[in-house]
Amino acid sequence: MPTQFTRRSLIRGITAATAVASLATGLAACGGNSDAATSTDSAKSGEVVIGQVSNGAAKQTSIKVSEVKSISAELPAAVKKSGKLEIGIGALPAGFPPLAYVGSDQKTLTGAEPDFGRLVAAVLGLQPEVKNSTWENLFVGIDSGKVDVAFSNVTDTEERKEKYEFASYRQDNLAFVVPKKSTWNFEDNYENLAGKTVSVSSGTNQEKILLEWKAKLAKEGKKLTVKYFQDSNSVYLALSSGKIDAYLGPNPGIAYHNRQVANTPNATRTAGTYSGAGASLQGLIAATAKKDSGLAKPLADSINYLIENGQYAEWLKAYNLSNEAVAKSEVNPPGLPLDNS
Repeated sequence: MPTQFTRRSLIRGITAATAVASLATGLAACGGNSDAATSTDSAKSGEVVIGQVSNGAAKQTSIKVSEVKSISAELPAAVKKSGKLEIGIGALPAGFPPLAYVGSDQKTLTGAEPDFGRLVAAVLGLQPEVKNSTWENLFVGIDSGKVDVAFSNVTDTEERKEKYEFASYRQDNLAFVVPKKSTWNFEDNYENLAGKTVSVSSGTNQEKILLEWKAKLAKEGKKLTVKYFQDSNSVYLALSSGKIDAYLGPNPGIAYHNRQVANTPNATRTAGTYSGAGASLQGLIAATAKKDSGLAKPLADSINYLIENGQYAEWLKAYNLSNEAVAKSEVNPPGLPLDNS
């Protein structure tokens, strides 16, 4: 389905980026029934603890944040009266670290996305209730009112705006991963790929972009070799052995992989990022609510409060995602065009 293409590429890329890391079974497991709620211990007033039970995917960080009454006053009456923010996460069945997965306690839904939802809920003076479901049921939950908003790596697209409203909070980026000792960098210039051998997952958005660059280089009389592997272990073995120069995949999964192997002989680093929407538009990840729900503005204002007061930067840093920061949250910013969504 076209509206899920970037999402599919994210999950495929993160699978490739994470399977090589040795983690406890509970890290990748995301069991339970669809739409089942998960929660963390209540944080003391004025503080949200992120990165709990993350099993190394994040640095546990206590962030000071309290209700901002001028922003919570913008909430729709029904939501404000409920005292809760029902947060949808589409991480069943397997999860996708570092963004959303069941933590090392085998029960808590953790990750960058639910943690950010909790921070936003704190600004709004609401109790966060995080509900995990499959990707498809995430949108069913928004449509039916079972959840108020999705924080689940949803890309802002023009097609989705027909049914939903958005408040952007993170860049939607791809990344090149190379051995830490490599001196090569992408530098936002496809010509730097000339003479290189790069791996990519078949059938993904990043493959489409990489093959477009390959065609451009061919017209210039230059060669880019693209290689495919059946599993992530093969990709990273090829990278460490020098059979490929780089792998192109979704940035969050690569940032996660870098953290997991940082102190091993096969340490890797990010050698450059690129918009998942291509050269013409910076892709954006956005909080997603039902169209005309009245939630987009208070959500965006809450996110901007977190940006302006430093909590947003703390959250990104804890999850090693600082290179996906946005300067400002926008309500319904330009999204992936209809002909590319």
